[in-house]
Amino acid sequence: VHVSADATRFLTHMVIHMVTHMMETAEKLSLLGLSEQKVKETLKNEALTALLTSIADQARAKGELTKSVGNLLYNLGTKLPRQFHSCLPFLVDYVADGRINQEAKLTAAIKFIQDHAMGDIDTAAFGKACGVGIEVSQDEIEAGVALVISKQKEAILKQRYRYNTGPLMGQVRASLQWADSRKVKEEIDLQLLTLLGPKREEDLVKPVKTKSDKREKGEVCAVLPVQQPEKQCVTMTEFLKTVTFHAPGDNHKTEGYVITENTHRLLKEHLEITGGQVRTRFPPEPNGILHIGHAKAININFGYAAANSGVCFLRYDDTNPEKEEEKFFVGIRKMVEWLGYKPYKITHSSDYFQQLYEWAIVLIKKGLAYVCHQKPEEVRGYDAPPSPWRDRPVHESLQLFEDMKHGKFDEGEATLRLKTILEEGKADPVAYRIKFVPHHCTGDEWCIYPTYDYTHCLCDSIEHITHSLCTKEFQARRSSYYWLCNALDIYCPVQWEYGRLNMHYTVVSKRKIGKLISEGHVRDWDDPRLFTLTALQRRGFPPEAINNFCATLGLTGAQISIHPDALEACVRDVLNVTAHRAMVVLEPLRVVITNYPNEGPVSVTVPNIPGNDAKGAHTVIFDRELWIELSDFREKEENGYRRLTPQQTVGLRHCGMIINVQEVVKTSSGEVDYLKVTCQPATDSNKPKAFIHWVAHPLKCEVRQYERLFQHECPEDPSVVPGGFLTDINPNSLTISVGLADVSVRGAKVYTKFQFERLGFFSVDPDSTPDFIVFNKTVGLKEDKGKN
Repeated sequence: VHVSADATRFLTHMVIHMVTHMMETAEKLSLLGLSEQKVKETLKNEALTALLTSIADQARAKGELTKSVGNLLYNLGTKLPRQFHSCLPFLVDYVADGRINQEAKLTAAIKFIQDHAMGDIDTAAFGKACGVGIEVSQDEIEAGVALVISKQKEAILKQRYRYNTGPLMGQVRASLQWADSRKVKEEIDLQLLTLLGPKREEDLVKPVKTKSDKREKGEVCAVLPVQQPEKQCVTMTEFLKTVTFHAPGDNHKTEGYVITENTHRLLKEHLEITGGQVRTRFPPEPNGILHIGHAKAININFGYAAANSGVCFLRYDDTNPEKEEEKFFVGIRKMVEWLGYKPYKITHSSDYFQQLYEWAIVLIKKGLAYVCHQKPEEVRGYDAPPSPWRDRPVHESLQLFEDMKHGKFDEGEATLRLKTILEEGKADPVAYRIKFVPHHCTGDEWCIYPTYDYTHCLCDSIEHITHSLCTKEFQARRSSYYWLCNALDIYCPVQWEYGRLNMHYTVVSKRKIGKLISEGHVRDWDDPRLFTLTALQRRGFPPEAINNFCATLGLTGAQISIHPDALEACVRDVLNVTAHRAMVVLEPLRVVITNYPNEGPVSVTVPNIPGNDAKGAHTVIFDRELWIELSDFREKEENGYRRLTPQQTVGLRHCGMIINVQEVVKTSSGEVDYLKVTCQPATDSNKPKAFIHWVAHPLKCEVRQYERLFQHECPEDPSVVPGGFLTDINPNSLTISVGLADVSVRGAKVYTKFQFERLGFFSVDPDSTPDFIVFNKTVGLKEDKGKN
């Protein structure tokens, strides 16, 4: 390819210019105290680089920058929220000329700006709040350190150089707020050396940790075994007490919040209405059953309110009437309450339809909304053509919107759109569309319905929500959220996003679950193989276990996909200390004791939860005829098999007996029919290798056992399952058998949980009748897989 000399010179000039600019930018960043590696990392972030170079340019106009000043300027640029960047020149001057000369003063300066930036800055108040002009002398530091050490002198002399000096720093800084931290640390070290003298040999010996020390630090004692404390799960409420969201009324301090000339007034009015109360909301769309992902949202919204003595609304986002049904409204509330949460109020987006309509008219009058006639298929996606009706006169849009309300347009013929652009570039989102569908709450009153983009933030404002907590995909709506509230000059809450929860081996899409139901792969929304909340309830998952599981996930922006084992571990933790024990045989083998020592059946006492006497006990019947698991007997002895064989005895749990095979009785076809055995009391001298469960005078019951519904972790991934999720169904996901249970389960209520000894945890299914109990297997026991 021939390139002209002029083109070559132009390209060379452009390359030199780019390289020179890059070098100049890197030099400016290095002036802020950044290492060479940190400069390289910062250059990848164009917005941050532009901000920091601007700060460096302004500061250099004041003179040469020292490393300490550069570090403070870098911290200023990275810590001051964007909405306060108009105050950067003011703060840069204070740092560059040395009036703010330490981290503590900078932190106080940023806080002052956040608290007062909505008005004119009072420089005198600012200087006082930030310690401007205050320098703590070395004499003052020496006196402050001496005072603190004198109060702790006895403990210091006793512990010598093992004494923790961290609290000493805090105590000195409390009395000398603007003291230089480095100088305080140096003075503490000097005065400790003066008090204690040089380190002795014993000061250099590593202290031996006591058993209590190790227990406190969670270490295992190598010499004496320490009893492990019962596993404690941190609840979501306890976890959320550690989360540092903004305080009510401090909305404007959060990153990205838009400040207007009315923000201060609106926040003041908001605090007068709420009294500074934390307010959250859980806003599900009532068009399906809640799933495990919703459990996380419920826990975060209700949990954060509870952690801060606040309230949480249950607000149905009922703006899509064609998909909403009464059973979903009822089911959502039941599941929220099942998880242990009580809504402060139950509201509906439809409660505010009139107000939302009136606000739409305000937006049209302000020239911020217009009626559009583009078809739905034309405006889908992010590269839709601009609307030719965007600049139509206000009076036209007002009349056309009124015509929409009165049913003068067919569905799809007109929409109301907002003049704003979402983060991902989608222009002019739809605010209202036409639907000739009666509404669950408002009946035929409306034929225009607002969209989520329009409704959500405005309902949050009406209910004075302080923290609008939502999953990460709604981050793209945050700009329109703030834009709408500010365009209408109403209170604007803060939107916080967190990563949504996905679960392996399942689907949660309402449409896909609907297909599973309609094609007969599952029974209904509450089939225990699904991960809807009703399904987990039916399977026997305790609500506190689901809440504990959600607490283990933390609160990050990352989208996570969890293996069901993690949830089942939390379930097991709860059931292990709450589920009463029972003996149930799933594959019965009849056993007849030929030397039965009693005249008739006898009662045997069994603890409800071994090791916990407070949970009480129940009785089972022991008699001449009983049943054991078929797998607990083998005709031929095998290496490692520890249960019943013709050559090997086995113990019967709880009754203190061991049995020995006397005769294997077979059917005409040669299969084992039943066993004749002898029994004798178990003693130290004839202790068997294993004890097995058994039942006598049993109750028949149905037992449903579940495996994963899908064969692959990600059944919706076409690269893994090219035929679609319906082709990935596990044909063995449900096994139904008739078992024999001991009499202690008689009359158990629906959802009562049991641990079937040696088998797993089971729950009473709603299909049960007074005469016949149905059990669902919840989770298995946590055992070594190779254990026999």
